[in-house]
Amino acid sequence: MEIEFKHDLEKDNLPQNEIQKRTTRSRERIISAPVVIVINVDMTDMDIYPDEKRNKAEYLMAVQSVANAGMQMLLAAHAEGLGSVWVCSPLFVQKVVQKTLDLPETWEPQAMYFLGYPEVVPSVRERKPIEEIVIFQ
Repeated sequence: MEIEFKHDLEKDNLPQNEIQKRTTRSRERIISAPVVIVINVDMTDMDIYPDEKRNKAEYLMAVQSVANAGMQMLLAAHAEGLGSVWVCSPLFVQKVVQKTLDLPETWEPQAMYFLGYPEVVPSVRERKPIEEIVIFQ
């Protein structure tokens, strides 16, 4: 993943010191996490339609289902006192992740979750009033 990330940053014409900083941070986050979970989409058991519109909707439903399952996992981890970080970097290098982890060809990596006990528990942020973020009709 680091090699592909570096190539992408080089294509973005970032300075080498910035590339090094970003790739090092990314690598350190992965290797320092006590637990790394990769979640995947698998379309094997999903419906197949004769038109692109419904097939796209079916794929989006699968992605949403995986994201929802991932969020439930993060909520469960939080309930157990674990800290977590959700990153979507596997989306950029799906084939690399598949090969490295020896995943089935039908599994499309979507995200990684880093789990562990936090060194510092952050204070709860102030929330906006619900009226500012929801439209009631």
